[in-house]
Amino acid sequence: MSLDLATTYLGLQLRSPLVASAGPTTRTLDGLRRLEQAGVGAVVLPSLFEEQLEAEAHHVDDLLSGPAFAEADAFFPEQSVFAADSDEHLALVIEAKATLSVPVIASLNGSSPGGWTHYATALAEAGADALELNVYRVAADPERSAAQVEDELLKVVSEVRAEVGLPLAVKLGPYFSSLPHLARSVAAAGADGLVLFNRFYQPDLDLETLHATPHLVLSTSDELRLPLRWIGLLRGRVDCDLALSTGVHTAEDAVKGLLVGADVVMMTSALLHHGPGHVAEVEAGLRAWFDEREYESVAQARGSAAWATGPDPTGFERANYLSVLASGK
Repeated sequence: MSLDLATTYLGLQLRSPLVASAGPTTRTLDGLRRLEQAGVGAVVLPSLFEEQLEAEAHHVDDLLSGPAFAEADAFFPEQSVFAADSDEHLALVIEAKATLSVPVIASLNGSSPGGWTHYATALAEAGADALELNVYRVAADPERSAAQVEDELLKVVSEVRAEVGLPLAVKLGPYFSSLPHLARSVAAAGADGLVLFNRFYQPDLDLETLHATPHLVLSTSDELRLPLRWIGLLRGRVDCDLALSTGVHTAEDAVKGLLVGADVVMMTSALLHHGPGHVAEVEAGLRAWFDEREYESVAQARGSAAWATGPDPTGFERANYLSVLASGK
């Protein structure tokens, strides 16, 4: 009997739990086609960043409203917030939906309360199957408490949920003081799923200029352990779907994610390393692992090693730390 890979994520039917998350591989229609041919279950398009859109709009406004030509403003239509790059982004959503048979998930990174809802509506109107709110913020202000940071996040989720009927996922970073409580709160605010985790790119320091500089380092399988722990702790304890993101490079990584309770596992760095065809290789390994152990479906195995159902729940908590110290490994 062939292993049934089918899964449900955000209410969407997926042929496979392997999802291509936002990144360069999902930025072009050609890349998206190749991912579908390799067997991906769904695709997440690169994030639409509100700051970029606002900068585009301001630039166009400046060009059209110089003092020497102020009287000419009446001849131009009111400038849409969506300029060239954003038009291309929306066009990619439309083209992807028209071309692909797998679900197309749009991603949004907002910076203002109204921006989240405005752009979320635009992505929904472009035809996306679901929306991922990419919460990428560093809480660097010492005047703002943890409660204020979380309340702001929950307000965004509630407002987007009120405006958009699409299935909604929230991509969180790991730096919250009580992640399980926040996860429940985000679900209660209207999220259908959580993506764990947003991978913050840490700056480096240029010793010549003394400036903080961007430094891109792709993930490795070692980074799987952080989302693996939290997916395992949250499975069965939060009322929404769970997507594991960061550190999924091999079939074994994907198996681990599913066993601790992930509904889907997401890949970006592995696809940059190996190309879209790597999806087929991971799927083959996934099938081999489950077939060897006579599983009939991924659903049968999902969550069997989670905190709530696994043979050793203490391994997800403090006991794991003590065991490592005792073993010296």
